[in-house]
Amino acid sequence: MHDNACGRAGKQQKGNAMAACFRYIVNDVGAAIDFYSRHLGFRVEMHPAPAFAEISRGDLHLYLTQPSPGGGGAAMPSGEQQKPGGWNRIHLVVESLEGTVEALKSAGCRFRSDVIQGVGGKQILLEDPSGNLVELFEPNTAAYRAPGSASQGKGR
Repeated sequence: MHDNACGRAGKQQKGNAMAACFRYIVNDVGAAIDFYSRHLGFRVEMHPAPAFAEISRGDLHLYLTQPSPGGGGAAMPSGEQQKPGGWNRIHLVVESLEGTVEALKSAGCRFRSDVIQGVGGKQILLEDPSGNLVELFEPNTAAYRAPGSASQGKGR
């Protein structure tokens, strides 16, 4: 049995921090693994079947699942099929948004938006090969604290 960070319901990882786990429905798990590992620094945790893989970047775990008759990609009781895309997204902090965007565009990656300047920083919406979104974010200040970082220093 594979002991993954999200499968240990309620058990904390690395002190007080717990892994964040998400599922993206994708059209092609192999293409998604290639995209996330080559362009965004994810690593493969497991890939036990063609229609499923778990990848990670730090404490972020992403389940890549193709629509299928069973498991996480199964149709809903109403018959509705799961599909990729939509507006939900993971949020990744980058050191240089301009440099990251330039490298990704050179590699042929697609974006759903242009760079947007917000109150806390700049961001852009990157699409994976199935149309799922990844928000790339560069904070305005070096004092920016990533979500969850305030509790990481406690108890050490």
